[in-house]
Amino acid sequence: MDAGDPYESTNRKSYWFTDVIDRNILEPVADVYLEHVPHAIQRPIGNFYRNLAYPNVALNAFLQGKVRQGFEDSLRFVINSTIGLFGLADMAGHMGFKENNEDFGQTLAVWGLSSGSYIFIPVYGPSNRRDIADLPVSFFADALFFASYVISGPALVPLLFLRVVDKRARLSGPMKIRDQSALDPYLFVREGYLQQREFLIHDGNPPSGRYNDLLLEEEDEEIGDNNAK
Repeated sequence: MDAGDPYESTNRKSYWFTDVIDRNILEPVADVYLEHVPHAIQRPIGNFYRNLAYPNVALNAFLQGKVRQGFEDSLRFVINSTIGLFGLADMAGHMGFKENNEDFGQTLAVWGLSSGSYIFIPVYGPSNRRDIADLPVSFFADALFFASYVISGPALVPLLFLRVVDKRARLSGPMKIRDQSALDPYLFVREGYLQQREFLIHDGNPPSGRYNDLLLEEEDEEIGDNNAK
């Protein structure tokens, strides 16, 4: 059992449960969406939902001490929410405002909190004891949370459903790579998640970690074997 994954047995059960739901419900719906909805419509939908969640990015930029980025992220949200027609068009991107990716899990990492044990949350997906704290923060920092006070229930339900479909459709590529190349899909998802989190926490420049160390160890072993021959 991996030291960073002491709950592997329970996590694998959660992964299996989630995978069953995904393959039987979410994946077929996402495939229909990708096949029958034109890309010219898919793109604005994706922009719309990313923009709704963007206040969380701006908030955590400020919490991490990235003051300039925080103001730029806030301005990006305002521009796209107004002249970008509620985020359907990425007008801020055309103006040179970069789209960033920040969350409260990354903020806690910047503050020095270790990741803790790996956790696979049923239906939600991979996380850890630190990053799970982002769930309530991202929920309350989502513009859709505030919009729900003025949007009626019958209108809110399809908005939430389409958000799930859009997110699953955007994950279609990585899911297919997992299915085609992974001997153990659970380990593939876990290691991919951990590496991606390190990449985001260090803003695309993660320090050489255990993955590079393992690669160097394998190379040293091969050199040693060749010298022995």
